[in-house]
Amino acid sequence: MAVYILSNRKIVRHKGEKVDSFSNDEYSIPNFRIAKCDFDNYKEPSPAAKKKKDYTNRNILNYKLFSEPEKQGYEEVLEVLLSEKGIKESSLTANNLGGTQRLFYELYKNMSATKDRSDVLIFIHGYAYDFDDELKAMIDLKKLFIDNPSSPVEHILFVSWPASSSIVPLTYFDDKASSINSGTSLLRLFYFYTQFLKDIFSNRDLVPCNQRIHIMTHSLGNRVLQSMLYSLKRENILRVIDQVILLNADVSYKVFEDSEDSFNKLPLLANRISIYLNRQDLILGISQYTKNILTPRLGKNGPSDITPYKDIVSIIDCTFVKDDVLNSFRYEVGNHWGYLSSSQVQSDIFQNLYGIDRNLISNRTKDNENIFTIIS
Repeated sequence: MAVYILSNRKIVRHKGEKVDSFSNDEYSIPNFRIAKCDFDNYKEPSPAAKKKKDYTNRNILNYKLFSEPEKQGYEEVLEVLLSEKGIKESSLTANNLGGTQRLFYELYKNMSATKDRSDVLIFIHGYAYDFDDELKAMIDLKKLFIDNPSSPVEHILFVSWPASSSIVPLTYFDDKASSINSGTSLLRLFYFYTQFLKDIFSNRDLVPCNQRIHIMTHSLGNRVLQSMLYSLKRENILRVIDQVILLNADVSYKVFEDSEDSFNKLPLLANRISIYLNRQDLILGISQYTKNILTPRLGKNGPSDITPYKDIVSIIDCTFVKDDVLNSFRYEVGNHWGYLSSSQVQSDIFQNLYGIDRNLISNRTKDNENIFTIIS
């Protein structure tokens, strides 16, 4: 089990600390860094601790930044793996690896060590998260997807992009710009990963782990994914993702059209795409009428036309689900966080991640060939 952070936030050294940390600053930098969260020594804080002003950064959740790699590429990863199998002698160890080298090495080792499901979930958060909010979200996601036996996920890669810490409407435009910039980091990760696959599995002594990788995006996090897809060349796309889960997506309802040239690339990247929407989503309603020139949002209205992809893309209507996990005013009125607030949505997502045929997922009604409604 592991939770990793992929972030293009600024790196800072906080007063009194001896190690580098991610910043709460609201702007992105060109390069991303990778960190690993430390849950071995994690203790649930008391309500009093949460109220303290020092309940920030590593007081919420400890993490360790990976060093930058001394050499680019994955030849040293291959050398370490072959050395560990006794095939090649080398003085290199895993401690010599940095950045994505260390990330991919650890994931491959852990995912290869079991015959059970040991999937990776790449999660991209939405609007108005500072880094402290992200750390809290990582704890919640671990409980939901890793600790839960109903989920096949064993590892989470949390994409940390510097959204604004305020929910003031004008900050939305800053977040749109930041999400576009952050898509470049995700694109680089994709290219690094495909290069890793080519470098490692060109050697016959190493075999794929046959586990699955999924992408889940919430709200404005879908724009990060869209930014990556804009720049992704079709000839460079490999189908390396199993499920793509689009939650309450704050992007145009036309993103699957060829004129947008973004989400229409997802069927080349993934085995299955699921659009979870809520037609009473207040947050997306505000987004549509105040910030996006009346353009309907994918996560509220559904896509304009996915006829070419109806065998791969499913639409799941969550309008009538109950908020029985989290039922505060924010969740009940917003109708924007069903994956956190509703056990019905969570169950549907788990079944999706397990790869159950979309026509056999429980507690759904079939409205059309690829349109479903979760029933209460």
